[in-house]
Amino acid sequence: MRRIPSRLWLLCALYFVQGLPFGFQVTALPVYLRTRGVSLAALGFAGALSLPWMLKALWAPLVDRYGSERVGRRRSWILPMQAGLALACAGAAFAAGRESLPLLLGLIFVMNLFAATQDIAVDGFAVDLLRPEELGLGNTAQVVGYKLGMLTGGGLLVWASASIGWSGLFLVMSALCLTVFTIVLFVREPPPREAEGPESAKLDWPALWARIKSALTVPGTGWLLLFIGTYKLGETMSDVLYKPFLVDAGFTPARIGLWVGTWGTAASLLGSTCGGLLAARLPLLRAVALTGTLRLLPLAGRWLLTQAGVSDAGVLGVTLTEEFFGGALTTVMFAFMMSRTDRRIGATHYTLLASVEVAGKAPAGPLAGLLADPKFGNLGYGNMFLLGVALSAAFLALLAPLRRNVPTPAAPQPAS
Repeated sequence: MRRIPSRLWLLCALYFVQGLPFGFQVTALPVYLRTRGVSLAALGFAGALSLPWMLKALWAPLVDRYGSERVGRRRSWILPMQAGLALACAGAAFAAGRESLPLLLGLIFVMNLFAATQDIAVDGFAVDLLRPEELGLGNTAQVVGYKLGMLTGGGLLVWASASIGWSGLFLVMSALCLTVFTIVLFVREPPPREAEGPESAKLDWPALWARIKSALTVPGTGWLLLFIGTYKLGETMSDVLYKPFLVDAGFTPARIGLWVGTWGTAASLLGSTCGGLLAARLPLLRAVALTGTLRLLPLAGRWLLTQAGVSDAGVLGVTLTEEFFGGALTTVMFAFMMSRTDRRIGATHYTLLASVEVAGKAPAGPLAGLLADPKFGNLGYGNMFLLGVALSAAFLALLAPLRRNVPTPAAPQPAS
């Protein structure tokens, strides 16, 4: 059996700790706030705590521009962000123990800021570290590590909080961050590849901006951005309405949580792993086409549930299949995005592509809610699930122009 390189385990650990605070915010924080009497209207604004993840492209050039040669271009950012994240988690333990809600919310924002900034550096580190044939497995480490972090921060530790309390939850998160920090301390960052030139870490601002402009004006970039920005739109619109559909169909929250939150997450992790293996064996666009096509089956299955009626077997089958193929597609797409990245500005370029991915699916939730609501669009669950299938199929139509116009990362230029 082929041994997994240690650098992939390292990337998995780094993405794992980045998923901890976001997992807590999206899954556990609403529970924590509601148990303390926070109104539903106020809960709606809790999403603003994740703004650093939406805006990280704004300071990504700083991460590419500055770094210590002695410590390492990427480790110069990863280490302080790790330490800051550990301290913020420890501070959150104090705030939770004192029932200081404003301080706790502020620290969760700081956690996301540290984690999002570390994500920029780790993405650049992955671009620097992975060879072309390792992109599939490397992005498996990325997606699986992050999902495991979210599952731990938003699931396992919340379950354990019944015994260790909310303060104990944050202390465990802090300890996990310090553990990975210690590992990174003893990691030697590889030198720049010869093809990139010995000065690859020393781009001045004019050269950096010129490189960004070159990466964004390569012929075919418009098709690439449209491709990345739309691949999750239909799926996300369907996902937003799937849990309310199950509630209205008479399933209990406990059963929905078990099937979607626990078994569904396991299926997603398995799918992400298989997607990475697929990306290592097929041309990346072919892997995207295959997983994107297979994803249509469970999305259409959701519509079928609205027509033929729900059953335990039907709901469970559709749920697990959608999570599996959705996870596989995510990993393959991230590998494709990394293959299109200019390594000289790897942190900035990949972050820009990832930001397009996030921005592309951001309107899906509000739009789906409005179109399905009886007071507005009144399309209902069935028609909205069909719309999700149609948009996901339309995304596959972009494969043809993308194959003809796929941009090639700018070639490295010699240092002057």
